[in-house]
Amino acid sequence: MTTDAVVVGAGPNGLTAAIMLARAGRSVVVLEQANEPGGACRSAESTLPGFIHDIGAAVMPLGVASPAWASLPLEDHGLHWVAPPGEFGQPLDGGRAAIAYRDIERTAAGLGGDAERYRKLAGRLAADWDHLAASVLGPLLRIPRHPLAMARFGLHGVQPATRFVSRAAGDLYPALFAGCAAHAVLPLERPLTTSFGLLFLALTHTTGWQFPQGGAGRLSRALAGCLASLGGEIRLSHPVRTWDDLPAHRAAIFTTGPATLARVAGSRLPHRIRRRFEKWPYGPGAYKVDFALDGPIPWTATALADVGTVHVGGTIAEVAEAERLVAEGTHPEQPFVLLAQPSVADPSRAPEGQQAVWAYCHVPNGSDFDMTDRIEGQIERFAPGFRDRILAKHATAPSELEAINPNLVGGDFGGGSHAGMGLVARPRLTVRPHRITDRLFIGSASTPPGGGVHGMGGYWAAQAALAGSLR
Repeated sequence: MTTDAVVVGAGPNGLTAAIMLARAGRSVVVLEQANEPGGACRSAESTLPGFIHDIGAAVMPLGVASPAWASLPLEDHGLHWVAPPGEFGQPLDGGRAAIAYRDIERTAAGLGGDAERYRKLAGRLAADWDHLAASVLGPLLRIPRHPLAMARFGLHGVQPATRFVSRAAGDLYPALFAGCAAHAVLPLERPLTTSFGLLFLALTHTTGWQFPQGGAGRLSRALAGCLASLGGEIRLSHPVRTWDDLPAHRAAIFTTGPATLARVAGSRLPHRIRRRFEKWPYGPGAYKVDFALDGPIPWTATALADVGTVHVGGTIAEVAEAERLVAEGTHPEQPFVLLAQPSVADPSRAPEGQQAVWAYCHVPNGSDFDMTDRIEGQIERFAPGFRDRILAKHATAPSELEAINPNLVGGDFGGGSHAGMGLVARPRLTVRPHRITDRLFIGSASTPPGGGVHGMGGYWAAQAALAGSLR
């Protein structure tokens, strides 16, 4: 029998693509090489029993905001979002910290002389978000539905992050912005890094930096349950190495990296596209450490105890230096560390009174350098006594991340480098980036809108298939 569509990969993008096709009445089969769905969106007791850590993604600012999931009954399949008291924060030396709350006024009040500057910026972003979402979460090379809002965003967003905050009165606001902009995984002196900072600030004051109760794996299980309720099928432990591993189909959607698609599809790809995909550039990798603690992190800035995400890197100059060194292929002594402490709002993640912590830093792609001590050192710098609270820890190097999920090539969480045209030409420069041929589509983090847990890459690939060979 021939299925209407086959989807390669059962991560959030693959499951979302399959759901959209099944909702449209098409038969769909999802093929997943692992023995459970989720890709990088899974959870496990990687340190000690009772401590639930996320394998890849942890905090998901784009999850609640995702248009693809807004109409899905994911709560019926066990998904519940958790909102921490504070969205994110960035500690500085001397026991100070810049902290972002959902409330703009509360956030601005903690930024000293930059309060009014921040109030105006955040207010405009929050007011524009409903108009911006359709553009920033989809293909960029198209006429925006709300050009004025997009123009305001774009005029600021093209700037380097260091320039955007260069006129700040103090160091708290630039540090807060640096933590958001560093999600670009680029030196903060590069153009377009401001766009990442603006995006994450807009999410801060609209839907917030929420995460699934019980761990990231709950989201994947909810998506899988939703697909099953629509009659879709997931085949686990089914790697796709050659075209013959695919069942007969009318359309194929790959939620893999471009290089994997090129290897499997071979001559079925146009020659120019195949050559580009085979040489797909990846960005820096991640070195990740899970910690089981006997109590909360002893932050010197005590308000950080109620914050879900902590950007541990110090001033904007220090964050910029760390990211610049990674881009140059070296390992910073004081890395920029992204840390999540979900136990502050989700007690199911650790035994009572204890805490499960997830942390990683950027490293050169494919690095085998052990960054554990440097990550711990950065946390200890702003939370003296942190090391004394460690009951157990589990480090995951870039090569191990790739072994868990082949999409994380060299440990790259983002599906490809953002350098140069990497933010726009994903996976190539075209107004229809998710369509490869009439029957072949791609919907991974290597396509718009890029990395992050939102399912939008899969959503757009499914829409392209429904407008093409599956009409």
